[in-house]
Amino acid sequence: MVFLSLVLAPAYRSASRTPDATGLFRVSAKRFRAVVWTAIAVLLLTGPLLVIDRGWALFEPTRWPSLLVLKIFLVAMLVLTVALHDVFLGPRTKRVLEILSDRRTASDRAVLASATWLPRLAVMLALAVVLVGVLLARS
Repeated sequence: MVFLSLVLAPAYRSASRTPDATGLFRVSAKRFRAVVWTAIAVLLLTGPLLVIDRGWALFEPTRWPSLLVLKIFLVAMLVLTVALHDVFLGPRTKRVLEILSDRRTASDRAVLASATWLPRLAVMLALAVVLVGVLLARS
């Protein structure tokens, strides 16, 4: 996620969106999508195991530390953000980019704007999950 947001996407924008750059970006994004969803699956599978390992009752959230509740909220927001991007925004962005810029509607322009900030939000959420996880492990 960090590589796509901080390296590949800016390089794509500066390459004036040539067909070769567009193809490279799409292929890279599709390959990284599998990595991202695998990492999220690992996160979702190991989370409950770590809760049990720490001695917290899995089905008694009122007894969980506040950092754990925060981490679960951040993970939920991360999954929602990545799913929104992959299921809705990504395919819609591809269709909008095929439309000539002078024929794009306000909705099309909003999709393109969202395509730049939503992945960045996902990266920030992922980093926050890691930070809260470290804080939780040290508590």
